[in-house]
This record gives sequence, C-alpha cells and structure tokens, in this order.
Amino acid sequence: MIGKYNTLRVVKEVDFGVYLDGGEKGEILLPTRYVPDNTKVDDELKVFIYLDSEDRLIATTEEPFATVGEFANLQVKSVTKIGAFLDWGLMKDLLVPFREQEEKMEEGKYYPVYIYLDEESNRIVATSKLYTVLNNLLPEYEPGQEVDLFVYDKADIGYKVVVNELHSGMLYHSQLFQPIKIGDRLKGFVQKVREDDKIDVSLQKPGYEAIEGQAAEVLTILKEKGGYLAVSDKSAAELIYKIFKMSKKSFKKAIGTLYKQRLIIIEKEGIKLVK
Repeated sequence: MIGKYNTLRVVKEVDFGVYLDGGEKGEILLPTRYVPDNTKVDDELKVFIYLDSEDRLIATTEEPFATVGEFANLQVKSVTKIGAFLDWGLMKDLLVPFREQEEKMEEGKYYPVYIYLDEESNRIVATSKLYTVLNNLLPEYEPGQEVDLFVYDKADIGYKVVVNELHSGMLYHSQLFQPIKIGDRLKGFVQKVREDDKIDVSLQKPGYEAIEGQAAEVLTILKEKGGYLAVSDKSAAELIYKIFKMSKKSFKKAIGTLYKQRLIIIEKEGIKLVK
C-alpha cells in the first residue's frame, strides 16, 4: 500500500478533506486540495499513499515521478544534515540518506535512484547505489523478448540500462540509431544473456521478425510519399534514420525483402513502388 497507487473507498467527509478506507491501516486522509469535484461517500478514488512530514499516512491524487520499486532520474532540491532531498513530484520531497549515496549528491544535479520502503522506519526513501538492488535474481530472458528499459549511466561502449526494474543491461553505441539520455524510459529487446549473466539489449527487434516489421514500415512510408522516395542503400545513415527511424543495415534488409517480394524497384537514386 505505502508508496503505491491504491483504489480506496471514501468513508467520511470532513471540513479538511475526506477519509478513505485503508483496511488494516485504518482511515487515511485525502486533503481537500486533492479531492476531485463532486466526490461523495462510497465513491472509489485512485490515490497514492505515502507518509506526511509527521509520518502519518496520507493520500494524494498527485502522481510522483516514480513509485516504490521503480527507478527514476531525479533532481536534488536540497542537502541537509541527514541527506539529500529529491523532487519526485509530490509536496514532500524524497530523502536519500548519506549512506545510500553512491557519490555525494549536490543541489540542483540529477541522479538515477531506486525508490524503496525502508522496513525499519516504514518511510519511503531512495538509493543511488543501484548495484545493491540490481542483478539479485538470475536473468531469465529469451532472445527477442520485449523488455522495459531505464537508462541510468553512460559508458565508453554504450549506455547502461535497467531491464524490467530487475537487471542491468547494456545498449551498445553500435546498436543505437537515435539519441538517448540518462533518465529515458524505452521499450527494448533482449539480444542475448551472456555467460556472465550480463544482458545485451537493443531498441530494435532482432531477427527475421524485425525485418518483416521494418519492411512493412518502409512500404507504408513509401505509399504515403506517393510511391517514390529518393533514398537508397547508398544514402547516408542519418538520412535513412530521419525518414524511417531505423539503421542503414535494417533499411537495406527491409528493401531487400520488399524487392524479393516484387513490391518495389530499387533504383540508383531511390526506391519506388511496383504498380
């Protein structure tokens, strides 16, 4: 319940808000500023539950940038004697205790963090020591499997990503055909799980299935442009990506597929539909 979205029933209206049925947690206040218009007793509301400045359960209809169990790239609003406080989209800022900082945090800077519920204090806090929460389970992925990615660091060979909120993976520069940055959330595909349990991922679906899908995309765009485009396998990779949002290698495979199916003609300066 704490640190997550909950759908709760309104049980009481008061001057300063409404109380929601929190089950074994008791009644939880939703302050007036967050109560939707025309709310009445027995209505069900989707709310986020957290602790207020006095460590009391409180509900809000505001949406934090991330919830417990998720990663986010958040900005430091202030640094105090107990740690750094991050802006996570709610009135109460999110604490990263000094012991949970991979490097000393500075006001105004952004840091990738993991949000969790501290079992001792029952408070929602964050850590920038991502290695403590990643790779604690064996990766069980199939090549080509679609996964959720969170970009959390940059390396010489590419970008480090969190895979499905559980594992660390790598997006190699050679596999990137669009600009990305730390904090981005993307859909990706598993290329392989290496023997050292490291995960290589791509933003493009590998194998024949991807070529089919990308061939269809090329065909659609070609039809939209009147049946001819001055783009060929000799064109610059940047131009190809600008038009088709795919790599030059994928584009060449896609038009090869269309050519074999006798759907297009490949000319020196471009491609056109077969009438």
